[in-house]
Amino acid sequence: MTLEIKYLGHSAFQFKVANTEILVDPFLSQSPWYEGNLSELNPQHIFLTHAHSDHLGDAIEISKRTGATIHAVFELALYCQKKGAKVNPVNIGAKLEFDWGIVTFMPASHSSSTPDGQYGGVASSIMFRFNDKRVFHAGDTGLTADLKMIGETYKPEIALLPVGGQFTMGIKEAVIAAKWLNAKQVIPIHYNTFPQISVDIDEFTELLQSESLLIKPVIMNAGEIYTYKLR
Repeated sequence: MTLEIKYLGHSAFQFKVANTEILVDPFLSQSPWYEGNLSELNPQHIFLTHAHSDHLGDAIEISKRTGATIHAVFELALYCQKKGAKVNPVNIGAKLEFDWGIVTFMPASHSSSTPDGQYGGVASSIMFRFNDKRVFHAGDTGLTADLKMIGETYKPEIALLPVGGQFTMGIKEAVIAAKWLNAKQVIPIHYNTFPQISVDIDEFTELLQSESLLIKPVIMNAGEIYTYKLR
């Protein structure tokens, strides 16, 4: 069995495993990164880290078209349900088991409100476990000791970390987070989408490599795919 990780830009990803398609934070139609066609996406599951428009994105529309279940913190899930989406409300600590893996909702240090200003519940990060491969999506977060706990307890192999600053941690803080998580590969996200989060991503690569020889920075372009064999 293989795991396919496709970067859709900003913080959005598509995972494919065992004939299952999964979307995370599908901010697509309004994103300058995304050049695909939404009609080509046919997920069974959509996971949301929080309610901000650059993460909620097209989740509701995709769910209504495909019947995909949106898994999100309670308040955000109910918001999506009222808009016509199929939902599964959760909260921090939820452990969801599927035939293709296990998903755990974890803390993030960030705010959360819907595009029309409603309270979106607490922001989350999400750990995906596909057989032997653990993929951690940090969502939007500042540097927090929770990341050290997550690294020590859950030991992700791949970490998706925001680096853009202003609304999340920046490059220097993300390097600290990468070391705390001790993942083998770190994919930077949430940068260069808007002027406020514009960074020189080479700085992240250089700083991480100078700090750790064991953690590999992986800079992905939108549409790029990495495939991993699962035991």
